[in-house]
Amino acid sequence: MPTFADPDGFAEWEATLPASYLRDPIWRTPAYRYGVWLAALAKKDFELLYAHRASRNTAEQLLRAVEAISGNLAEGYGRSTGPERARYYGYAQATTRESRDWYFKARDVLGDEVVEQRLAVLERILRILSAVIPRERALRVRLRRPREPRDDRDAMP
Repeated sequence: MPTFADPDGFAEWEATLPASYLRDPIWRTPAYRYGVWLAALAKKDFELLYAHRASRNTAEQLLRAVEAISGNLAEGYGRSTGPERARYYGYAQATTRESRDWYFKARDVLGDEVVEQRLAVLERILRILSAVIPRERALRVRLRRPREPRDDRDAMP
């Protein structure tokens, strides 16, 4: 997978985070990093949307969906098998698509420039997850074959 430069504004935001947070191994996961950053941006977007009475539902749905991206990735990261991780990463992929839908609906309040920037980050998360999920699904835990009984003591009655 090619390496991409971080989106504009990400490095400045990342510099404000506590070192203990950045040391967590999940932080090396780009989709997670971008999801957490997008959640911080979505909180600001929420305030703008919520100020418009007609956009309050959109504001609430958007924030809920965006915050679920990194939440699902974090939950999946801790799972012990590839298929388990893939399931939660799939949830993250679904909430990323949902977030894209809510941002599109919010463009009249947030403006095209802001929405395009958010959509670009969401697209990047989707591209990452589209590559990661099939790989995780392929990681199966090998089950041990039962050992052959060596003598009568090991045989089942």
